[in-house]
Amino acid sequence: MNPRKLIRISLCLAVTLLFVAHNLGWLKISIIDKAELISYDSRLNATLPKGIDDRIVIVDIDEKSLTALGHWPWPRNILANITDSLFDHYQIAVLTFDVVFPEDDTSSGLQSLDRLASDELRDDEAFQETFAKIRPQLEYDRIFAKSLSDKNVVMGFVFDQNIATEKGALPKPMASVSERWLEKLPIREPKGYVGNIQALQTDNVAGGFFDNPIVDRDGIFRRVPMMQVYKGNVYQSLALATARAALDMPETKIVVPSAEAGASSNYTEIEFISVGKLKILVDERTVALIPFRGPYPSFQYVSAVDIKNKTINKELLENKIVLFGTTAPGLQDIRATPVQEVYPGVEIHANVIAGILDESIKHIPLYTRGYELLVLLVIGLLMTVAIPLLSPIGSTVLSATICAVLIGINMVVWQNGVVLPLASSLLLVLALFILQMSYGFFIETRSKRVLSKVFGQYIPPELVNELDLTSDIVSMDGESREMTVLFSDVRGFTTISEGLRPNELTRLMNEFLTPLTAVIHKHRGTIDKYMGDAIMAFWGAPLNDPYHQKNALLAAMEMISVLKSQEQKFATRGWPKLKIGIGLSAGMMNVGNMGSEFRMAYTVMGDTVNLGSRLESLTKQYSCDIIVNETIKTALPEFEFLELDRVIVKGKDKPVTIYEPLGYSIELDNNIRNSARNFNKALQWYRDKNWDMAEREIFALSQANPNKQVYKIYLDRIMHFRNNPPPNEWNGVFVYTSK
Repeated sequence: MNPRKLIRISLCLAVTLLFVAHNLGWLKISIIDKAELISYDSRLNATLPKGIDDRIVIVDIDEKSLTALGHWPWPRNILANITDSLFDHYQIAVLTFDVVFPEDDTSSGLQSLDRLASDELRDDEAFQETFAKIRPQLEYDRIFAKSLSDKNVVMGFVFDQNIATEKGALPKPMASVSERWLEKLPIREPKGYVGNIQALQTDNVAGGFFDNPIVDRDGIFRRVPMMQVYKGNVYQSLALATARAALDMPETKIVVPSAEAGASSNYTEIEFISVGKLKILVDERTVALIPFRGPYPSFQYVSAVDIKNKTINKELLENKIVLFGTTAPGLQDIRATPVQEVYPGVEIHANVIAGILDESIKHIPLYTRGYELLVLLVIGLLMTVAIPLLSPIGSTVLSATICAVLIGINMVVWQNGVVLPLASSLLLVLALFILQMSYGFFIETRSKRVLSKVFGQYIPPELVNELDLTSDIVSMDGESREMTVLFSDVRGFTTISEGLRPNELTRLMNEFLTPLTAVIHKHRGTIDKYMGDAIMAFWGAPLNDPYHQKNALLAAMEMISVLKSQEQKFATRGWPKLKIGIGLSAGMMNVGNMGSEFRMAYTVMGDTVNLGSRLESLTKQYSCDIIVNETIKTALPEFEFLELDRVIVKGKDKPVTIYEPLGYSIELDNNIRNSARNFNKALQWYRDKNWDMAEREIFALSQANPNKQVYKIYLDRIMHFRNNPPPNEWNGVFVYTSK
């Protein structure tokens, strides 16, 4: 396969795998989640049934009622009057309060009169007699509780998800979670609650929570929990409690497949919640999608004051489900929904109640994730293989066709009550289409010309071709990489240049630099620059090179060998013998196109680069051809190295250990290998200030190899330290104060 096509396919598969990873939960891509919410809202708004559902009526604490009856909360004798009016006059079926009454009503002044009756006026018979007659009329909580008694009423309360507050009373729970399979369900478990006072939340009055902790990240209400668990008991939502009250409180169950299989069953997917013969499709947390009918208002609203005054036509309310709530902005029961940004919270409950009664709540079953995974894989493979074979027009038609098919299937399933994911597959089609078109235009048609122009001056043509095939990972921008840098310099070049005519010097440099450059190119090196007689090169850029240390060292060793082979040729031309020193340093460095607006160069910078230059200078001190840093020595265990010293080079404050490479260990003479290891032992004695042992070993080594400069250096140092002992904290580091 053409390498370029392989890259193109790999990129497309990588994009597909990103979407697959998001589907499997390995990676979170927020834009996909946001797009999925948008696609859900679009489908919902496109298929809203709209119209008014006359089965449910909302008695509204609106501005008209607040003006007539005063600010909220109203005295509870007024609420009792409204309750009696709804049941006795209007003959409603169910009354649900989308408000909570957590505190006693003190608006009648009864507490003050009680204090007077037991204190200042306790001996006033007239007061006591009159007070005893009117006292029952001032017990507003009792009056309200009496109006609720023996009526089909659902009281609302709220759970607190964060604070362990217990205020008021809770209604009777639906069930307990004593069954082992039920304990495994991830139903929401709040920390506290705010309920109604005990007088109002009697055993014969149903209750349901109206808080909604299931709000999507964008702050939109799309789902509601049907149940929550508090201290081992299951409590129903306000909507579920109202629907059950309208159906004469049928038995309600959480239906879990294989729940009857025994306590050992680990299968805890909820199939549905049964309310008598009705089914509520929910997820594993008993959360249901809100079946919105349309924007506000989708239900009949009447003012609470009109109910109190009985000015509403009886037929509007007779045998209806009534929700007592508010649309007044100041009472803060306004929510953001997919159908409208400002939407009454009480109407959300009405939508859910209607959805339960109609069994019209849509469902996102667990198998949708598997469906989405299958679709992503099919789209990814199809577009990855097909688009490179098609023309731009053909690719566009294919992509549009895939999108149309996906949307068509999705809408058919949607109309049947199942919500399938859509945004991820559409985004994948778009991403692959853009990637394929962009790659074909920007990469394949232009990369070779650009790369040849930019890197042709640094690297050989065969590497330019390789760059063309891997251009997606090549950048001219600055970046930090682990690389190896090489510095070489001719020793005594100033004296040599002074002894030659200019044209002879030019010929000499050309004959000298050409074969050394060829060696660097051979070993995948990049020429940074020529500095007179010096060469600077690096490995690891623009192409990544996992073997940059080895390639650089082999190039350095071959450079020494090539230069020696040139000696006879130079001698016949009357040119002087050339000797070079090479410093190699590996580590992190910055690489990229650097310079000014007038001139740019692809080069490397950093402490590792500076160290390479210093190591090249040290080759003169130790009279060796090549010196490398410890990073190279550690990376190449197959080579034998002679540890030269531990030094602090000029401009640095931290010591580095420097080495001379001797060659492949397996190819070395045993005498050379043994000499290196004996010298390492001598160095340890030297650093331990054991001058006698160090001198004895190094002297023996120098006798065997009298031309080895490093032995002479240490013998001189030992002689110096015998007469001028170093301080106690001395660690064998030698500090160089010049380059």
